[in-house]
Amino acid sequence: MNNSTVLLLLLSVIFAGIISYYQYFYKAKSNSKINWFLAFLRFIAVFGLLVLLINPILTRKSFETIKIPLPIVVDNSSSVIELKANESALEVYKKLISSADLKEKFEVQSYQFSNELESTESYDFKGTQTRIDGVGKGLKSIHKSVNHPTVILTDGNQTQGSDYIYSFDENKAVYPIVLGDTTSVLDLKISQLNVNKYAFLKNKFPVEVFVNYSGNKNVNATFSISQGNSVLSRQNVSFSNSQKSKVITVLLPAEKVGVQVFKATISSSEQEKNTYNNTKNFAVEIIDQKTEVAIVSAMNHPDIGALKRAIESNQQRKVTIVKPNQINSLQDFNVLILYQPTTEFKSVFEKNNLANLNTWIITGLHTDFNFLNQQQTTFDFKMSGQQEDYLATFSSQFNLFAIDNIGFENFPPLQNPFGTISSKSNYDKLIGARIRNVELDSPLLAYTENQGKRTAFLLGENIWKWRLQSHIDQQSFEKFDVFVDKTIQFLSSNNARKSLVVTHENFYNSGEAIEINAQYFNKNYEFDDNARLSITVKNKATNQTKSYDLLKSTNSYKVNLDGLSAGNYSFTVTENNSKTSYSGFFEVLDFDIEKQFVNPDYTKLNQLASHTNGKTYLANQVDELIQSLLANENYKPIQKEIVKKTPIIDWVWLLVIIALALASEWFIRKYNGLL
Repeated sequence: MNNSTVLLLLLSVIFAGIISYYQYFYKAKSNSKINWFLAFLRFIAVFGLLVLLINPILTRKSFETIKIPLPIVVDNSSSVIELKANESALEVYKKLISSADLKEKFEVQSYQFSNELESTESYDFKGTQTRIDGVGKGLKSIHKSVNHPTVILTDGNQTQGSDYIYSFDENKAVYPIVLGDTTSVLDLKISQLNVNKYAFLKNKFPVEVFVNYSGNKNVNATFSISQGNSVLSRQNVSFSNSQKSKVITVLLPAEKVGVQVFKATISSSEQEKNTYNNTKNFAVEIIDQKTEVAIVSAMNHPDIGALKRAIESNQQRKVTIVKPNQINSLQDFNVLILYQPTTEFKSVFEKNNLANLNTWIITGLHTDFNFLNQQQTTFDFKMSGQQEDYLATFSSQFNLFAIDNIGFENFPPLQNPFGTISSKSNYDKLIGARIRNVELDSPLLAYTENQGKRTAFLLGENIWKWRLQSHIDQQSFEKFDVFVDKTIQFLSSNNARKSLVVTHENFYNSGEAIEINAQYFNKNYEFDDNARLSITVKNKATNQTKSYDLLKSTNSYKVNLDGLSAGNYSFTVTENNSKTSYSGFFEVLDFDIEKQFVNPDYTKLNQLASHTNGKTYLANQVDELIQSLLANENYKPIQKEIVKKTPIIDWVWLLVIIALALASEWFIRKYNGLL
């Protein structure tokens, strides 16, 4: 309370006293005891009102002792059981939390972690993943500005996340207690396997395998990859005390369509403590992208042979050359190339109106442009009988798909009749046309899409010269063939929009998050956030089914199916209002990453302790840890001064006292006839 407030309070006392004296003594006709009591009540009321007007701030100080937090974090993953360290972990934990000396000095806190950090005092060691870096990040957010030690009971074997050494605050000491036997034993292990999720039929796909060895003697091992009872690859691998890791790369053939499951195995004649980590299953989805392409032409031309060779350079493409009158059905084809269409193509266009195949139209000197104007709605051709050479100009703004400029500007010109080409709808231009140095508005190669149907236009013949020139420039047909394949890929893709779109993997490892996402669109193809989506999952082996509701997130619906055992599953996602459904399948592979370890990672935990100026302890050294924490002068309790300021206007009782004083004064005066 400052000096001015004290002065005002003194003046209030004087003013309240003067008012009381003037009312009940100066003007009073008698000097009775009642006047003294009434003067007191008037003084209390006036002084109380003046105090409320002045509103002084009352300050009260108190002191609180704050203990330094001591998080004790226990690894609750199943690898602790696999290392037969769960009982010792519980013994160490109980000794730490029951220490009266630790409780007197620290605020002891209990946490557990597997894939995330949680506050708890019970442990079952059933976690399917180990994420130690989450411990460091979690403690940083809980104790942001407090310098505290951390005791972590773990085997140090992380299965998820980033390098945990740098996730902890380097200014806050970490004391790892190593769980498990640190004695080195002989062990062969497939530590990592890299493979693409998808491969194309009849191609080969690479598998990269990292194999580790722990031991002190030379070992000869055999690495193999099998599918069912068939061994697809086998090779010998040697390890020594100086050569403890190998990277093995194998090319496997993609011979069957669908999800194919393989098994990688490393084995030797030596006795191992843990053979579970010698095997790792993996899966690849084999996709048959075979595209049947029909080149329809009423004439012979070198362009046809050049296109056939370029397209079939991709083994997933097959080209059939037919005349217009030889086509009875389009059901056997995925893409049509109409080379210089004339009126003979009328039946082909009519059949395609029903089949709705994507089309590549190539024009030239023999094209009937009046007929072509009637069969398509993208361009309006007004051509003369005069021949013209059109040079190419690459459009860098093209973004329908990724394509490089393979030197189009240096290619020989294409021939097409001279005339005016105007657009009747939007199109994307990949290659523009120019006559000598004059740029034209019309394209040389363009793409369009209308109601899900895609069409490409090449407005000129003699593209065979482009392929030849590309070979001269690059000493290979590869770049030109890739350019043609990009167009075929664009035309063979079906981009039709669906009302229910479901995203999922075809296989998951045991213990991984099994998440399925879905989006539902209304008739205007707008995301419908009022949809009601459910999923039914069926185990193909047991026929057991389970149903779940999909929960809405920001722009999708999702469901988490964690906990499914290894096996094959089919599922159906249904929108319950419209009854729209999507069916699919996935496989859960038998792979428990927590069973991969034979020793704790003592080296890594020691690095963590050194990085944070802590120290590593074994399970039988817990008493040394307790004494070290008690003796550490950096972790003294903090005495905190608490200053509480209260404005007098917040005192409800003061208002009550003023009201009682005024009411009592009025009642006494009324009772004694003084009003």
